[in-house]
Amino acid sequence: MTQEHPVLPTDGIPDLLQPVLTALSNVARDLSKTIAKGELAGSLGAAVGGTAHGDDQKALDVIADDAFSSALKGTGVRWYASEEQEHAVALDDDASLALAIDPLDGSSNIDVNVSIGTIFSVFPAEDDAQGSFLRPAREQIAAGYFIYGPQTALILTVGDGVRSYTLDPDTGRFHLTNASVTIPPVSTEFAINASNYRHWPKPVRAYIDDCLAGTDGPRAQNFNMRWIASLVAETHRILSRGGIFLYPSDDREGYRDGRLRLIYECAPIAFLVEQAGGKATTGSDPILGLTAKALHARTPMIFGSAEKVERVAAYYDLPEQETSALFGQRGLFRA
Repeated sequence: MTQEHPVLPTDGIPDLLQPVLTALSNVARDLSKTIAKGELAGSLGAAVGGTAHGDDQKALDVIADDAFSSALKGTGVRWYASEEQEHAVALDDDASLALAIDPLDGSSNIDVNVSIGTIFSVFPAEDDAQGSFLRPAREQIAAGYFIYGPQTALILTVGDGVRSYTLDPDTGRFHLTNASVTIPPVSTEFAINASNYRHWPKPVRAYIDDCLAGTDGPRAQNFNMRWIASLVAETHRILSRGGIFLYPSDDREGYRDGRLRLIYECAPIAFLVEQAGGKATTGSDPILGLTAKALHARTPMIFGSAEKVERVAAYYDLPEQETSALFGQRGLFRA
């Protein structure tokens, strides 16, 4: 990288954040090359153990985590919290930022050549790691993700809307390709793992039942279901085409508080979604109003086009009898 040709254009990015975002972009560029090689780069999807909080780790998870933590030294990051590590670690003692990261989101898709990504979030640093991250999600000052797919892109907010940058593989530089990303308000797509239907809360079941009923149901239109099992890929589709993503809590052991992690996944995605004109909730409460009680705390998450997320919230307010699978007269929700 040269001064004349930085990896990421910095216009519109606060000075404080420029070194961090440049370092993240450098690593993402290199990861993109490695991912594009597939099996030529080795067994990137091979299991290499598990995290202390119960998730499987792939080889690329560890490679990405090591690369990001090394690159961020000297960029103004005091505390580094990774989904791949049990505790936050100190990088630069006198720095003013705290960065939370999911180094490789969607790692179960590595071997099947489906889009994967990196999600990150930036907070002002406090004197201790707990105080830096266990705070209202609304206190983020930047958030974004890199998506490694047919194109490698960075989707970023610094609190004044959402920008999209696309990596030129020939030059190794990101270029601003959309200065104002907004979620389309109208869409007939929803994303959920339908195999868990029997475990969902009744309001979620009622909402999906009404979508599946198509033109014969209270929504009076047909819907398409999507499910990629990569949060970055799901988010990218919704930012591009609208719709809604649902990962509710359910009654299985380990899923009663949801499955996605508030700090590493939900908070940054919620910040992006709201800056793009959408909404993100637990089903009833805004994600950005939540405060994590632990670094790896989980939460339910529903996000997407504002009207769709508001509609799901309304299902949570229905009398229980009206959310029964046998109840077919939810007239409040027609069309």
